[in-house]
Amino acid sequence: MSSSNCRFCGSALHHTFVDLGMSPLCQTHITPEQLNEMEPFYPLHTYVCDNCFLVQLQEFVSPQDIFTEYAYFSSYVDALLKNASNYSDLMVERFGLNSQSKVVEIASNDGYLLQYFVKKGIPVLGVEPAVNVSQVAKDKGIPVVNKFFGVQTATELAADGKADLLLGNNVLAHVPDINDFVGGMKLMLKPDGVITMEFPHLMRLMEENQFDTIYHEHFSYLSFMAVQRIFAHHGLTLFDVQEIPIHGGSLRIYARHTEDTSKPVGDRVIELLEREKAAGFDKLETYAHFTEQVKETKRRLLEFLITAKQKGKTIAGYGAPGKGNTLLNYCGIRTDFLDYTVDRNPYKQNKFTPGTHIPIYSPEKIRETKPDYLLILPWNVKDEIMEQVSYIREWGGQFVVPIPEVKIYA
Repeated sequence: MSSSNCRFCGSALHHTFVDLGMSPLCQTHITPEQLNEMEPFYPLHTYVCDNCFLVQLQEFVSPQDIFTEYAYFSSYVDALLKNASNYSDLMVERFGLNSQSKVVEIASNDGYLLQYFVKKGIPVLGVEPAVNVSQVAKDKGIPVVNKFFGVQTATELAADGKADLLLGNNVLAHVPDINDFVGGMKLMLKPDGVITMEFPHLMRLMEENQFDTIYHEHFSYLSFMAVQRIFAHHGLTLFDVQEIPIHGGSLRIYARHTEDTSKPVGDRVIELLEREKAAGFDKLETYAHFTEQVKETKRRLLEFLITAKQKGKTIAGYGAPGKGNTLLNYCGIRTDFLDYTVDRNPYKQNKFTPGTHIPIYSPEKIRETKPDYLLILPWNVKDEIMEQVSYIREWGGQFVVPIPEVKIYA
């Protein structure tokens, strides 16, 4: 466990953002043989720094323990594949990438994104610590280096050529040493190159009660204001930003070397900074109200589940995502409420959810048992799931989405 100091500026952390109690690692799905073994739980207590306003968890578990063998495969989420395909088209069109360019992705997962650049004949390199996940990418012919990214890895890789486009989707929040990580990006980028990063936007997390996106894999919860400050500290300037719907509302930031004046800072950067400032993201009191929102969301979900069970209704879950495990553990939802959950990822099937020990099956289980309600745990892809499992309407089944508030879809 590290000391309770801000991972960016080093200031002492005194102010709670929200305390979700104790929870197990969200991707450590339990095998039947492990059901009676002791399971480690760690605090899910987030703080906000009163100096730089970075919202963060302390590092209780090292990235090596979390990401070396990982259960998250991006290719099982159609929305991510669509986002990746659209992104590759946009980057090629906007920055003129071609067969002479080099695209490097940090946390390349199973190659779900780089495959679209490969199809365009653009040289790529993935950097991914999880050997099991990256093997899928290697099987697709995508070169991958199995390392954690930071200054040391960047120095090694830059010797073989720096990146025209350096990207990382949903990784900036996952690194405990954010200065080492951003410092590495500075070293890995060509003088006129571009960095893009996608990460869930703290503003959307707070506005829509997305507390279940807080889990041990996410060390930081990022406002645009905080990220701009971190990048500037390392000689990188944010020159554009897009707000995108993926993961419940994310930012895609564009960065360049500060000394590269060929890419002027755009209006969207100025507008979003002004909007965050107007919303009070540079004031501690703004962060103080989130705890009560979270408690109310928990109460409403439990109220629905209790009422449904008292009426004799059957409830199953859909998905076993990280956010789902935060929700289940914080709300105390076990098989007394959910009979089971299902997931398309074979890596998770025939195992149990961490902490709550709800069995995970393949989606075919839904047709077999015909539940009255299906609780969608990855609510950020609810439309995709409701389309895939629309057949539950044949027996009068309904969908339940827990975030930002409990909503029933017939």
